[in-house]
Amino acid sequence: MRHQVVPVRHGTMRERNLAVVLGEISRRQPVSRARLADATGFTKTTVSSLVATLAGAGLVREDGPVRDGERGRPATAVSVNGDRVAGLGLEINVDYLAACVLDLGRRIRHRHLVAANNRGRAPERVIAGLTSLAERAIAAAGDQGLSVAGAVVALPGVLDRRGGRLRSAPNLGWSDVAAGELLNAGLPPLPLAADYDNEANLGALGELWFGDGPELGSYIHVSGEIGIGAGIVVDGRVFRGAHGFAGELGHVVVDPGGAPCACGGRGCLEQVAGQEAILRAAGMAETTATSSASPDGPLSALVARLEAGDERALAAVRRAGESLGQALATAVNLLDPDTIVLGGIFSGLAPWARPAAEAALAGGAGVVRRSPPRVTVSRLGGDAAALGAASLVVERVLDDPAILVSQAAGTAT
Repeated sequence: MRHQVVPVRHGTMRERNLAVVLGEISRRQPVSRARLADATGFTKTTVSSLVATLAGAGLVREDGPVRDGERGRPATAVSVNGDRVAGLGLEINVDYLAACVLDLGRRIRHRHLVAANNRGRAPERVIAGLTSLAERAIAAAGDQGLSVAGAVVALPGVLDRRGGRLRSAPNLGWSDVAAGELLNAGLPPLPLAADYDNEANLGALGELWFGDGPELGSYIHVSGEIGIGAGIVVDGRVFRGAHGFAGELGHVVVDPGGAPCACGGRGCLEQVAGQEAILRAAGMAETTATSSASPDGPLSALVARLEAGDERALAAVRRAGESLGQALATAVNLLDPDTIVLGGIFSGLAPWARPAAEAALAGGAGVVRRSPPRVTVSRLGGDAAALGAASLVVERVLDDPAILVSQAAGTAT
């Protein structure tokens, strides 16, 4: 069979070349045009033209002199411009809504969290609140001379990204919600279409860009507060599975005869190591409150009991850590990660939960590996998902700047 040859349009080729040059500038900055020509294989004339186009869209700027070698006059340096374009990260959680604005240099320009009891609220009402928060963030960015290119929303629950639906978010009480349609209809219009992802995946990306990053290798990032999720990063990219359902660590069965779970199963990890389960086992009120929205809430009270040596609290957290380690041991034998990152509630509970988790991991590694992966603790806490969401917008701009370039050209004319 002969394959039809499809000619590459000039515009398409130029769009690809813009992305190539912007990507090299982001990786090598500050960098001269001559170095960019060497790195891309483009002529110096082509590089200069592409850099001028990117600069016209506010995506890059000239930063002053840079030396290409030992001899000769310094060249003019080109860097990503962090003062014109930004990305917006949004998050919906059980008891709060959050927004974060990052410029193209990944500097945090605005961050705001609103406490809101979203459990049981209609999705339309929650998204209306998220829209108000987004508008406030876009205005704050505008006050700093920044234009928001797009928004990504972190959602808790099982997502069907192909179908544009949130299949299940038990801790919100949502089932089969047209998330993509509602978000695109509700959020402010921006140059890039609104996107969304599971909060655990975005938390893992936040760890990649704001935590220990490449030092982690391929890793599993454990997140969540009321529920438990995991983001899996392999070679710098999130692994979502064939249908986008990968990482549902909270619904790995650790006790087949255990308590029923909102997912329909029994003995899921969340029923032992979720925040409400830990509080119940520690003899404390099962308050639905995250540490992000309530820094002086139930998690803080639990930590105080742990620090005081309360035996019931210590036993509850040890059991949670052991169950977490058991679930992770299964994941480790399947995925073979370099690192496990404890985020969400487990970053705060790490001094007491981590030893039990590590022991269970070591016991469950079997003969497949000589030793279990190292276990680290996230420094990002509850900010990871919103940071990852905003960073994903930045990545979209760097990977495909053509829409913003076209918009800038249209504005100029």
